[in-house]
Amino acid sequence: MKLATLKTTGRDGQLIVVTRDLSRYIAVPQIAATLQAALDDWSDCEPRLRAVYDQLNAGHVAGAQPFDAAACHSPLPRAYQWADGSAYLNHVELVRRARNSQVPASFFTDPLMYQGGSDSFIGPRDPIIADSEDWGIDMEAEVTVVTDDVPMGTSPEDAIARIRLLMLVNDVSLRGLIPGELAKGFGFFQSKPASAFSPVAVTPDELGNAWAGGKVHLPMRVDLNGEPFGRPDAGQDMTFHFGQLIAHAAHTRDLEAGSIIGSGTISNKQGGLNGSSIRNGGVGYCCIAEVRMYETIETGKPSTPFMHFGDRVRIHMEDAQGQDIFGTIDQVVTQRTGA
Repeated sequence: MKLATLKTTGRDGQLIVVTRDLSRYIAVPQIAATLQAALDDWSDCEPRLRAVYDQLNAGHVAGAQPFDAAACHSPLPRAYQWADGSAYLNHVELVRRARNSQVPASFFTDPLMYQGGSDSFIGPRDPIIADSEDWGIDMEAEVTVVTDDVPMGTSPEDAIARIRLLMLVNDVSLRGLIPGELAKGFGFFQSKPASAFSPVAVTPDELGNAWAGGKVHLPMRVDLNGEPFGRPDAGQDMTFHFGQLIAHAAHTRDLEAGSIIGSGTISNKQGGLNGSSIRNGGVGYCCIAEVRMYETIETGKPSTPFMHFGDRVRIHMEDAQGQDIFGTIDQVVTQRTGA
């Protein structure tokens, strides 16, 4: 099943059901006005939404409209919880190697996670707004899951069963602001502006065999200014699956329905700078920071710039038949008016 949220006058938008091929949609106010409302009463709403989805795909729903991702907000325009992990330790190892530091042994058994701002997400076609290019504007392409209620102390195995939806996210990072924030020892805040999620959230069954072991086994497709930038497999080199990430988040607290848990930047192990880019036969990257890490390791300093105003990033994922699963995040870096 595929669900999305239209931008309306309300803060939480209007829940819609979208066809599998992302061509048509229908609003379902008789079932739930918003996606959060559906998640709050999932046991009742899910079968009713699925019945509409099946009829919509069969072409038996009157009043269906053409689907336009540009009219969508993030599926959850705001959420009770947005916690982002760092499940791909290759990414962490590169960061450490670039500054001649070792990865602590605990990182391989205890996931990294930070609590992001969830009061205001932006739409998948909204611009990335910043005051200055000196902030070091970077994209981070990730997979996320949306949970049902998760009790404190839930095991990783049981946590997988609590996953209701999957989405993609561009977790924008302002790399120039990160060092100063981390030096304070209190985590990210200003360096993590509003994230944009994929136009559509999907139930795990939509991925078929590509959803296995709490991981999505498909390439993440990232383009920068019209050129292929990243194609790493989201299931490869993922040290912690989503069940482990959810269990980590719920170790000392309950998670409410509608909580979003992120995978962290997708990163596959590769053979250094000369073999890691798509141009050189590698799978590329899901963030600019990673190629800069390779450059620092191999040449002593980074040479690839972070994003400039006017740069465009596109993020999406295709199934084995080449069909876009979640819709495309398509954003242009834009200077804030009056900055």
